[in-house]
Amino acid sequence: MRRSLFVSLWAIGMALTNEAAWTADWHGPGVTDNEIRIGNTAPYSGPASSYGTFGRSEAAYFAMINDGGGINGRKVNFISRDDAYSPPKTFEQVRKLIEEDQVLLMFGTIGTPPNTAIQDYLNDNKVPQLFITAGAEKWNDPKHHPWTMGWLPTYQTEGRIYGRYILTNFPDAKIAVLYQNDDFGKDYLTGLVKGLGAKADQMIVATKSYETTDPTVDSQIAALQSSGATVLMAAVIPKIAAQAIRKVYDVGWKPTFFLSATANSVGAVMRLAGPEKGVGIISASYYKDPTDEQWQDTSEYKDWLAWMKKYNRSSNVTDAFAVISYCLAQTMVTVLKASDGNLSRENVMNQAANLHDLALPMLLPGITISTSREDFAPIKRMQLMKFDGATWRLFGEVMSGD
Repeated sequence: MRRSLFVSLWAIGMALTNEAAWTADWHGPGVTDNEIRIGNTAPYSGPASSYGTFGRSEAAYFAMINDGGGINGRKVNFISRDDAYSPPKTFEQVRKLIEEDQVLLMFGTIGTPPNTAIQDYLNDNKVPQLFITAGAEKWNDPKHHPWTMGWLPTYQTEGRIYGRYILTNFPDAKIAVLYQNDDFGKDYLTGLVKGLGAKADQMIVATKSYETTDPTVDSQIAALQSSGATVLMAAVIPKIAAQAIRKVYDVGWKPTFFLSATANSVGAVMRLAGPEKGVGIISASYYKDPTDEQWQDTSEYKDWLAWMKKYNRSSNVTDAFAVISYCLAQTMVTVLKASDGNLSRENVMNQAANLHDLALPMLLPGITISTSREDFAPIKRMQLMKFDGATWRLFGEVMSGD
């Protein structure tokens, strides 16, 4: 009898131990019955402060989700900290978010240099680094960094699209490139070279880099103009984009101008540069630009605008970054809802790698989000567009950068 009682008590103890362990896995760090803590860094100050719109807009989207009851009853606690686009500051802030705030995951962290600074740390600690707001090729490396996933079309994808378009429409072009001196800028240049193929060495006649701490890029623009280039590609952040657009216009240089999607917001860049100075610039997109009137009678745009007016009043309705943030947050919510029942870090990462043709309201027609365990690049297609002084006008077909 005593042996039977001992065995029964042992079995109950083991069951409770297993249940406790299972419950810990079930919830994961940063998750309770009422809360999901998500970490983020954004440059609310510093040379890339216009990207602060992303953090503010994502916070606004999660506020709307919380007002609607949260994600299966759990409210999202979105903790976003300023890193000033400085990699050492990013690392410091992220370490605090993981070790002190005990967030479940990092979401939407901004910029190639900041994300590079935290990639190994997060992977070593098996913390999801999801839907990075940067398009470096290295975010799609599930073999070596299985906890890191991008979201934007990669910079090489976009660069290849520009290269192919130039090769077809300007086969005799002399190309100059202004790029940021890091993986961000170099990926654009690599993509352009791949898109041009065997003619790259012949067609690219000048390249100039800049540092984010440079006060201006006037000297780089002067050097590129003196090369005799007929085409300019600028792979830049918003502040530098506005400077470059103004300088190219003011010196009377009239190249066919390609501007990276990282800096084509009407509200954050084109109006700052002077809309008349950007007429004719070509860029690429994958989302519905909020200044393009063709979308403004659609229910998708009206829903976005209603959210902007109620939850995101600190952001300008002409700022495309508020559209991208809306889509980013929708993707994150989709993954968290799919993970319900097992909100462990492992399962959240598995769900993020199992998206199939996810269509979001403010993505362009024909562009969806897909991932797999072997492919961490969610968006692979873009469409070219041209600035007319007021808005961007889409043209041509949706193109793949593969």
